[in-house]
Amino acid sequence: FITSTNFKQNISLLSAAVPALKKLKPFQRTQYRFTAHLRDPKKNRAPAGLEARRLKIYADLFYNNVEGFLASGFPVLRAITPEARWHAMVRDFFSRHRSHTPLFHRITEEFLDYLEHERRERSDPPFLRELAHYEWVELALSVAEEKLTPKLADPNGDLMADIPAVSPLAWTLSYAFPVHRIGPDYQPKQPPALPTYLIVYRNRADAVKFMEVNTVTARLLQLLADKPASGRTLLTRIARELKHPRPEAVVAEGERILLDLRKKDIIMGTLRKKK
Repeated sequence: FITSTNFKQNISLLSAAVPALKKLKPFQRTQYRFTAHLRDPKKNRAPAGLEARRLKIYADLFYNNVEGFLASGFPVLRAITPEARWHAMVRDFFSRHRSHTPLFHRITEEFLDYLEHERRERSDPPFLRELAHYEWVELALSVAEEKLTPKLADPNGDLMADIPAVSPLAWTLSYAFPVHRIGPDYQPKQPPALPTYLIVYRNRADAVKFMEVNTVTARLLQLLADKPASGRTLLTRIARELKHPRPEAVVAEGERILLDLRKKDIIMGTLRKKK
């Protein structure tokens, strides 16, 4: 993956993008012009003396590789984006964004960075960045190197008496839009009144899955991440925060939730006590 930058067509702007360009040797200046042309042939003239047919082969090869990887990494975003608009967005990313990794599976992360910090297209769907992030999470978890082993937690520990251990491969996410429902037949213009809480996780079989959860479950996982304590302690705290008239009901329901999360490998068990 060629790292990209904001090279322009004429030499003065190209020099502005690379302040030391004039100090480079002729063959190095040719390389900069060559890669700028590959990134955006319509805006950047090719170096003199190169056959247009061969240049087009190179330009198409690089662009198609990146476009194909983005299309497979963001299948829903690709499906709901009209053809011309999709390619215009990918070309803008390919020509302007400076990537910082040569790894293909990190291109989707670079695309997220582009959407967040560089793209300013007002006609984009309001959920575009959240949808892209949700789709990226699936890929990020699928290639994560962590493994769920018994060393990380006691799988048979008492979730209420001891401290539940959240899997490093379980991410609790909050979105303004219900991103898991977005597709060709559902593209909301405004977010609903309440946020959407999702857990995206990879289980022991290395399958990436997701589940929508309520505010109590989301809060429980947040507390486990920020202020770990026994399951009973955290559920009692949540009942107090909710000012629930029957705190024991919240604790009982919370225990059921913890057991279900353990079955799904979102909770690995309990933290092992130091000997």
